[in-house]
Amino acid sequence: MSTLTELYYEIAKCQDCDLAKHRTHVVPGEGSENAKLLFIGEAPGWYEDQAGRPFVGAAGEFLNHLLSLVGLSREDIYIANILKCRPPGNRDPLPQEIQSCQKWLDRQIEIIQPKMIVTLGRYSLARYFPQESIGKIHGKERRLNNLIVYPMYHPAAALHRGGLRQVIESDMRRIPQVLAQSEKFNEPSIEAQQLSLF
Repeated sequence: MSTLTELYYEIAKCQDCDLAKHRTHVVPGEGSENAKLLFIGEAPGWYEDQAGRPFVGAAGEFLNHLLSLVGLSREDIYIANILKCRPPGNRDPLPQEIQSCQKWLDRQIEIIQPKMIVTLGRYSLARYFPQESIGKIHGKERRLNNLIVYPMYHPAAALHRGGLRQVIESDMRRIPQVLAQSEKFNEPSIEAQQLSLF
């Protein structure tokens, strides 16, 4: 059993907030354990709660389309949410729910060790840059130690505001370039490689 699968069993037993009383299924996340790209959304919706999988509704279909624009599929990446259980009526996450659930996402990131995190929407953006606005910093990568954080609008935003569709697609198309640059940046210099030989 993989480390992530063991973690899923732990998440499924979680009773740390009231959302556990209302869920049909917990939605831990899914994808490659060796993913370079980790996408973080907000919370499961109705379809996700029914299926126990992230991004399976209309927003998920748009996310699949976005991935296809850059030659990726869901098997190439990892997808998780800030919350692992659906808030009733798809309401916004509450601060105490985010705090209760934070440890699960922390452990997923620790296990996967992605090169780049793509935040989808304002709640996952707030995890890293709580004072920033998605409208101002979407599509602009920032470095946190050895990790690149790349903010994007949530795919659902395009379903409610059609004008955002092209903006989101444009931001998505930059991801391979940003990832390639970050990997180049992280390569040890020739001098460092030579020093490591001694």
